[in-house]
Amino acid sequence: MTDPGLPFTLGAVQLGNNAFEGSNNCYVIGADTDRTTLVDTGIAMPDVERDLREGLAEYDLGFADIDQVLLTHWHMDHVGLAGTVQAESDCVVRAHEADAGLIGGDEAAEAESEATLERLVEEWGVPEAPREELFAFLEMGEGGAGDPPDVTPFEAGESFDAGGTTLEAVHLPGHSAGLTGFAFDGRDGRELFSGDALLPYYTPNVGGADTRVDRPLARYLDTLAGIVETGHTRAWPGHRGPIVDPVGRAADIVVHHRERTGRIVDHLRASGPADPWSVSAHLFGDLSNIHILHGPGEAYAHLQHLANAGVVERDGRRYALVDGTANLDELFPDVAGLGLRPDAIPGPG
Repeated sequence: MTDPGLPFTLGAVQLGNNAFEGSNNCYVIGADTDRTTLVDTGIAMPDVERDLREGLAEYDLGFADIDQVLLTHWHMDHVGLAGTVQAESDCVVRAHEADAGLIGGDEAAEAESEATLERLVEEWGVPEAPREELFAFLEMGEGGAGDPPDVTPFEAGESFDAGGTTLEAVHLPGHSAGLTGFAFDGRDGRELFSGDALLPYYTPNVGGADTRVDRPLARYLDTLAGIVETGHTRAWPGHRGPIVDPVGRAADIVVHHRERTGRIVDHLRASGPADPWSVSAHLFGDLSNIHILHGPGEAYAHLQHLANAGVVERDGRRYALVDGTANLDELFPDVAGLGLRPDAIPGPG
C-alpha cells in the first residue's frame, strides 16, 4: 500500500499477528532517500519477521537499509522486531521517554511495571484461576518482545527528519504512558501516524493495556479531545487501514466511553457496590487470555474516573454509587456539536 498523493514516499507493510489486534502496520517513509524510516516494526515472531522482510523487499529494501525506527509505544506487537532491524542496520531506534525503558529492556522499569500489574490485578478482584491464566498467557508471549534495541528517548514536540518530510512527536497517552503519534504535512492538511491511540474499528483499551498510566481514562479523553481540536485530515493507525476522518473517529470514541460509563452507573444503581472484575463481567461476559487484563482494567479506568468526580466512592476493592443524579456528560469532552452517533463497539478494547 502506497500513497502517491503525498509529497514524499510513504508505504505500509501489513504484518500478520494472531496474538493481539491483528494486521499490524509498519510504515515505510523515504524508501528512495538516504533517511529511510520505519514507524513500528511488528511482533518478534518468525512469520511476522518474514512478512516484514518480504514487504520491505517490495521497496527494494532490507533490514540493513533502515536508517531510523520510530516506535509509537512499548507493546510488543509494535516494537518486537526493532532490535533485529537495529542489529542488521545499526539504525537509531527512538521512543518516548516514558516507554523507552520497557522497550530497551531496562530491568528496573520492567520490575516496576510488573509489580504495578500484579498489585492492580489483585486490587481489581480478579479471582485466582483467571489470574493464573492471565499470567501464564503473558509468560507464554514474552518471546514476542524480541531482542531489546538500544533506544534513544525523545520528548513530545521533538521533530525528526524522515527522508523527504519532517515528523513531529505528538504525545497521545492513555492506551500506554508513552504512546506517541507522528504528525506531518499531508495532501490536505496535517496527518498523523496514530499508533494505537486511534484505531478504525476497535476502541483502544485503557486501564489494562498499561497499568502504569495514572488516571487512564482521563488521560485518554484528553488525547481524543486534542485530536478533535487539531483537526487532523487523515490518520495512519497501528492496525488496519487509514482513517479518513480522524476527528469524527476520535469524537465517536469519546461518545462510546460516555455510554460505557452510563452502563456502569446503571449497573451499580441496580446491583449495589462492585469491584472492577464484577463490573467487567457485566460489560463483557466471560474473559480469557489478555482480556482477563483488559476487561477489569477498562472497568477500573471508568470507575476511577467516576470516583475522581465524586459520583462513586471506593471502599476497599468495591465502588459504590453515591451520586445517582450526576450529569455524566460533564465528565467528558464536549464533542456533541459534531452530531455523531454513539459507537456500539463490543469487547473490552
